[in-house]
Amino acid sequence: MIAFYRDYPEPSSILPQPVAEIASSLLWSVPWAHHVILMDKVSDIPTRIWYMEQTLANGWSRNVLAMQIESQAHTRHGKVMSNFSRTLPAHQSDLVQQTLKDPYIFDFLTLTDPFQERELETGLIRHLEKFLMELGQGFAFVGRQYKIEVGDEDFYIDLLFYHLRLRCYVVIELKVGEFKPEYAGKMNFYLSAVDDLLRHPEDRPSIGLILCKSHNRLIAEYALRDMSKPMGVATYRLTSVLPAELQENLPSIEELEKELGYGG
Repeated sequence: MIAFYRDYPEPSSILPQPVAEIASSLLWSVPWAHHVILMDKVSDIPTRIWYMEQTLANGWSRNVLAMQIESQAHTRHGKVMSNFSRTLPAHQSDLVQQTLKDPYIFDFLTLTDPFQERELETGLIRHLEKFLMELGQGFAFVGRQYKIEVGDEDFYIDLLFYHLRLRCYVVIELKVGEFKPEYAGKMNFYLSAVDDLLRHPEDRPSIGLILCKSHNRLIAEYALRDMSKPMGVATYRLTSVLPAELQENLPSIEELEKELGYGG
């Protein structure tokens, strides 16, 4: 309590609304616990306020808040390379930009290089709850390998979501390597099809997110510059992946069973 008043001597001078709201909404269920985490882990007051606002907006628990701080969420939001400012109205562009991030952290996956796009996709769907948590509040899962028919041909979108706050479809394409310019053209095609075939009159324009293992920002900027549909390019990290040399030295399942005396 003393630390709280020491850090916030005059709440009115440092944006009081988030402080007041987080105290009133969380005090009775987890008294001061979120504040204790914030005061312990985040020294910069504006950054702390950002986490307070996100806690209120997303309903983060103490553990989730700690995880978000650990993954430096405040440095990743709004960092996606995009053409939103050129393809969306200003008020919507800013909201979409802040909704997405770069990089995304998929540390709940245990993939080892090399892996295929289908393996990445399967892993994300298998851990859908954690995937949605990393994407952020508002994403509703629509389908995997979602089929759309254009000109009597079938095309399949890797992952299709609908964002409840943005009021639009979100097309996600997964790539296991570096971003290539042709990915933007394919995404432009998918967004045109989704807008024509799925979008309701009250929906806002669909947006696309190309998730790659890496990207050259200048190449991505050039690729997005003249695209007519709103899209962004972001990267992902598999922080729990084991180095190849360590993976090679680990015993196989058969070796472990033999060592433990299983299987005869």
